Amino acid sequence: MKKYILISTLIIFAFAPPHCSAQTTNQLLDTIYANDTKNVALFFPEPIRQGVTGADNFVFTYNREKEQYFGLLQATPGVESNLLVINGDGSVFSYILRYKKQLSKLNYFIPLTNSIGNERPIVQDSVRSQSLDIVKTKYDYRKFCSALLKRKPQNSILKRRNEGIVLSVERIVFDKAALYFVLEIRNNSTLDYDVNFLDLSIETRQKGKKKSAQRLFQEPLYTYNLPSKILKNETVRFVYVLPKFSLSNDRRVVMELYEENGERSVELKIPHRFINNPD
Repeated sequence: MKKYILISTLIIFAFAPPHCSAQTTNQLLDTIYANDTKNVALFFPEPIRQGVTGADNFVFTYNREKEQYFGLLQATPGVESNLLVINGDGSVFSYILRYKKQLSKLNYFIPLTNSIGNERPIVQDSVRSQSLDIVKTKYDYRKFCSALLKRKPQNSILKRRNEGIVLSVERIVFDKAALYFVLEIRNNSTLDYDVNFLDLSIETRQKGKKKSAQRLFQEPLYTYNLPSKILKNETVRFVYVLPKFSLSNDRRVVMELYEENGERSVELKIPHRFINNPD
């Protein structure tokens, strides 16, 4: 019954009057992986009002009685599917779902910018204005990132290496409510390096006899010149853009670089003093 209501609603939007828009887009959908032994948590910017998967081998659970910001995803081996989620404010999120035996990511913090549209009719002028704002913001990010990479490279403030792969932080720059991480990957090995992903998380270290740490993934606002492959003896510089934030003494940033179909992974920890005192 719930699936029928959702499909009917989408059909109504498809035949909305010409002066209104359901704010849809043809952008490529990101893929989320899940399996049957772990919960994959999805945190949304607004409470979840409705969520549905396209195949029975994927299960997305969330609080249907009291709207909450997160849902849990599990999967059993089977065909690829999709997930459609509607937040309380009407924003719509859509993802491709795939089963994967080994998971490298268990938490997804989803920003509002990942929304593919809004279920509520919006006056076309408002849609155009919002689209222009997004385009301008991305242009500003791209322009500043490009300027940062055109500057003469500096000595890295932090670096970490593993089997010839070196991940470095060249500098951290603050501009207009955003932090720009100027990063570098150097491949000193004799083999090309295929990038699986590079994640940035905030780690909270627990004190006491039984020390432990909890990491929260941070979705970048924008990435510039992010490589998918670094050839042998090649160096690539790129930029990660995140909202401005500061850290207490018991927290630090952790960057995790993972190789596709390989084990040359690098973990770089950035103390709070570098985050709190950017250029």
